[in-house]
Amino acid sequence: MAKKPASKPKETPVAGKPSSLVDTRVIYCGDNLEQLKKLPDGCVDLIYIDPPFNSNRNYEVFWGETKEKRAFDDRHASTQAYIDFMRPRCVELHRVLKKTGSFYYHCDWHASHYVKIMLDQIFGENQFINEIIWKRQSAHNDAKQGARHLGRVHDTIFFYAKSDEYAFTHLYKTYDQEYLEKFYKHVEEGTGRRYSLGDITAPGGAAPSKGNPHYEFLGVTRYWRFSKEEMERLYKEGQIVQAKNGAVPRQKRYLDEGKGVPVGTVWDDIGPIQSASDESLGYPTQKPLKLLERILEMSSKPNDIVLDAFCGCGTALVAAENLGRQWIGIDVSPTACRVMAKRLRDVCKIKEDEKLWRIGRGFVVRDLPWTEAKLRAMPPFEFENWAVIALGGRPNVAKVGDMGIDGRIYPVSATPKKDKGELGFMDVWYPIQVKQKDKVGRPDIDSFEAVMTREDRTKGFFVAFDYSSDAMSEIQSFFKKSGKSIIALTVKDILDEQIAYKLA
Repeated sequence: MAKKPASKPKETPVAGKPSSLVDTRVIYCGDNLEQLKKLPDGCVDLIYIDPPFNSNRNYEVFWGETKEKRAFDDRHASTQAYIDFMRPRCVELHRVLKKTGSFYYHCDWHASHYVKIMLDQIFGENQFINEIIWKRQSAHNDAKQGARHLGRVHDTIFFYAKSDEYAFTHLYKTYDQEYLEKFYKHVEEGTGRRYSLGDITAPGGAAPSKGNPHYEFLGVTRYWRFSKEEMERLYKEGQIVQAKNGAVPRQKRYLDEGKGVPVGTVWDDIGPIQSASDESLGYPTQKPLKLLERILEMSSKPNDIVLDAFCGCGTALVAAENLGRQWIGIDVSPTACRVMAKRLRDVCKIKEDEKLWRIGRGFVVRDLPWTEAKLRAMPPFEFENWAVIALGGRPNVAKVGDMGIDGRIYPVSATPKKDKGELGFMDVWYPIQVKQKDKVGRPDIDSFEAVMTREDRTKGFFVAFDYSSDAMSEIQSFFKKSGKSIIALTVKDILDEQIAYKLA
């Protein structure tokens, strides 16, 4: 069996702050334009952004890990409006990028050509390095749906540098089996090592003016790549072979000594995230961790600062943490910020803790709406998700037809069944109902009791700003009649971190 090129060892995360000018391992909640203006010039080594595409349509966004589904308006009425929205942000991103820094802009076909023109104007045409094509899926069912165009199966990633001094590392990927069978079809007796046979004559039949030596070797006179002494040494070591008398000698090139196939501008070896993948959060534009790790490995080194100003579900931050980079994340959605914080805790095993963060070991989330006034002003779906996530639950996949359930809490005993899909949990869960009301009344509690009875749940959770005395009396009465518990929590309980006390 062919030996694969040695994989690059995982770099150990480095604790501490690499810069006295900027805080790292911070997620900022808010408008990235305002937050970027607070950062100093030339403080970031690598920027990756994957902003909302200018699709001119509404689409559904699913958060699988916390299962948010919301109508997501791309908010741009035209391509010009989209560019007008992105231009000041890209100007600020260019400003905060170091002279040795790199910038990656991930987009699709909707506005990619206009984005390229905008970035040429901001960075300069000469600072455009590559257009990377990521094949995000192998097929598309547009044809079955009657669409009169080819299946759109790729995204574009524009790669720019702040100057000619940008950092860059060539990466290699392993050979596929078809390539091995075609180019490394020889196997050395005794060692079992695969090898190909490479040309050792001078390039292009070089003339003497090129400086290549001319002599006879194994009965063949040519201009050669090596001196005669070197050729004889290689021959004695068994690295030069001649298929038959009179044939031009060739050199063995061992598979296990090769680096692999150099990564080019077409990335078709990193597939999309499947719904059943452990990595999947259910978000349709979520990017694979391998994709971000490749970008970080190419254009940064350990302890460099990585910035993602449109964090989404936080893939760039997870990649940065895994590879020992420092990072800064920004996103306008409070729900997104909490989701990526949970992901960093669960996947990267780092704590969200102010004291640990100050000594370079934890991370923090800044500017979340941690006041009742801000929570009252939230859109209903954001408020629902905030409340459910705060309880450690999973918001519903759908907000329409939810049958009176805004989320579910799965206790530790509810182990996922591998063959039942992403939400195939054992039948142990507790419903959550959320009301963005100043005072929940008895009718709201009656409706939730019906949900608990219908679903045969022994416990349920209700979140609101406050409850009427009739509502609290009904909760007591329901427990006496049925033995089923409704845990009534206020927003203040959550903000004051009184959840554990209430659940005791």
